[in-house]
Amino acid sequence: MNTPASNVTAESQPPNSPRHARRRGLWALSAVVVLGALGYGTYWFVDGRYYESTDDAYVDGDVVQVTSEVPGTVLSLKVDDTQLVSAGQPLLELDPADAKIAVANAEADLARAVRQVRGLFAQSKELRAQIDEREQAERTADDDLRRRGGLIADGAISAEELSHARDAVTTTRANVAAARQQLGQTIAQIDGTTIVDHPQVLAAAAAVRNAELALHRTDITSPVSGVIAKRSVEVGQRVAAGTPLLAVVPLEDVWVDANFKEVQLQRMRAGQPVTVRTDLYGGSVTYHGRLVGIAAGSGSAFALLPAQNASGNWIKIVQRVPVRILLDPQELRAHPLRVGLSTTVRVDLHDTSGPVITTAVRNAPLPTEPSAGDDPSVDARIAQIIADNAGPKANEPARLSRTIPGQAASGAAVVAASP
Repeated sequence: MNTPASNVTAESQPPNSPRHARRRGLWALSAVVVLGALGYGTYWFVDGRYYESTDDAYVDGDVVQVTSEVPGTVLSLKVDDTQLVSAGQPLLELDPADAKIAVANAEADLARAVRQVRGLFAQSKELRAQIDEREQAERTADDDLRRRGGLIADGAISAEELSHARDAVTTTRANVAAARQQLGQTIAQIDGTTIVDHPQVLAAAAAVRNAELALHRTDITSPVSGVIAKRSVEVGQRVAAGTPLLAVVPLEDVWVDANFKEVQLQRMRAGQPVTVRTDLYGGSVTYHGRLVGIAAGSGSAFALLPAQNASGNWIKIVQRVPVRILLDPQELRAHPLRVGLSTTVRVDLHDTSGPVITTAVRNAPLPTEPSAGDDPSVDARIAQIIADNAGPKANEPARLSRTIPGQAASGAAVVAASP
């Protein structure tokens, strides 16, 4: 027998019953989920789809290797790892004894070259004097032959004496020709030059500069401002030219290499704004930068052992491509970073007007000191050596003074030098 209470339906239950409360909760939860989905969909469609992010990103920078350009023994070491140095600051010193001896030898060779060239100019004067003397002897022999030729018919001289006169003419003419050839050879070595700009002197001066440069390179200085890293040299160590000694990392010019998936690169362009957060500072510090370029290939393409996909067990793997991001220098100075730190990168893709491949040239701040080859003190020392060994009138150029007699007819004009 059914009681009236057993005929009560669900619709007739009071509003505050547990079933009604559970139903209202489910409807409310469904509404929240739907509204959340609609809100997120709206956000993604309006703004969220214009951003790409990755946490596969790391700080990178220049690692400037400091090497020795000349061999030598390390006398003193003035820096160590983690030390901050400025551009031009001394790092270490090599033993300069060998380089100083080389400089002395080069200076002696320069003085010798100047004196040899000076001798060539003096020899040209001597040869011209010999030519004048031998030409006079030739004219005398011609006159003697002419007089004896008129006396042979009268029997005043013998045929033998006349023959000797002819031989004397031949000999004096040969002597004049030999002197002219010697003068021509000498003039060929000094034609159009002075002692200062003669090739032998210039070569010796270049050797002096090279020796001075080697001496200058025994003092090794920092090419950039940064932090010392990877020091591998010790005092007393003998190093060869080109041996890596240590590295300098300019932390004010680091960047971020973010490895994005290939499916994220479609709308990435150079110049797009980027926000970066690092594990070092957490979420309290946000760096701002810009995208400057996308690498020419994926990381696996430039690996030491590239992937070989032409095999039967090939499985497609989404590749990652490095993207270069430059950071705000002021933010870097306020919160310095270190090479190799992990970062999280978010790229704003709203503006896609930039180029896919950038042609801009990065001008890294790598100041270096002036080359020792342009040292004014070295040029002054070379000029002093030349002046001390060149004698008077060292700067007067060799010039055309006259044509050597006897060669004008053949067209062989020889230039006489005047030192």
